[in-house]
Amino acid sequence: MIMTTTEKIKNGLYAAIIIALLMGAYAAVNFVSAYSRSIQPSSFRSFAVSGEGKVTAIPDVAQFNFSVITQGGKDIAVIQKDNTNKVNNAIAFVKSKSVDSKDISTQNYSLDPQYQYYDCRTVYDAATGAAKPCPPPQIVGYTITQSVSVKIRDFSKIGDILSGVVQNGANSVSQLSFTIDSPDSIKDQARAEAIMKAKASAESVAKAGGFRLGQLLSIEEGGYIPQPVYSYAAKAMGLGGVANEAAAPSIEPGSQDVTVDVTLHYEIR
Repeated sequence: MIMTTTEKIKNGLYAAIIIALLMGAYAAVNFVSAYSRSIQPSSFRSFAVSGEGKVTAIPDVAQFNFSVITQGGKDIAVIQKDNTNKVNNAIAFVKSKSVDSKDISTQNYSLDPQYQYYDCRTVYDAATGAAKPCPPPQIVGYTITQSVSVKIRDFSKIGDILSGVVQNGANSVSQLSFTIDSPDSIKDQARAEAIMKAKASAESVAKAGGFRLGQLLSIEEGGYIPQPVYSYAAKAMGLGGVANEAAAPSIEPGSQDVTVDVTLHYEIR
């Protein structure tokens, strides 16, 4: 049977349409598969590896609190004046050691009454034998406490400042601690080390398991930034009550570890 030219053209168009449809279907399947993988990575085989990065850093900021505790009678103005003068003297001393004003902040100011309580357990009415009513507690004075937090960035001055605030009016020094002022850059170093170790572990697992690493599906991070290290020896320094003889303590900041843990999820191919 001999086909006409028109029939040949029609058959060619049909074939082209079929090929185009097949190619479109193939592309659609690939697209759906890729999209499914991107939004549902758990829908195919995967595995996870972990790595830890740790950087040891030297603290660059020391912080401590000093307080002035003033007790007195009922004249609050007299107690306030005494307390304020001592706090101002201590702050002026700290500033004289080149501590910036932004590193000095008031943490607490409190005015607390002192009560006198009566013991009426043995007071009885002679006529009736019943216990007499006990009078309510009476305010006999007040206590003012003002606390100031100080950050020191020049560690060579720590001892002098700790002893100096006592000599200039403070009667409590506590919570000396050491910390890292800007830990982000150190944490970045620890993170990079953790990811490098996790990648090496993933390659080792893939080699041992006889498969190839697929795409990196996700990264989970957990980290630990150390809390300030407290010096309890310095805490007791301000409680001796011998302000004029307070010796400058020797202070060692030590070191702190900044740790980051990462978990990498890889596709198995």
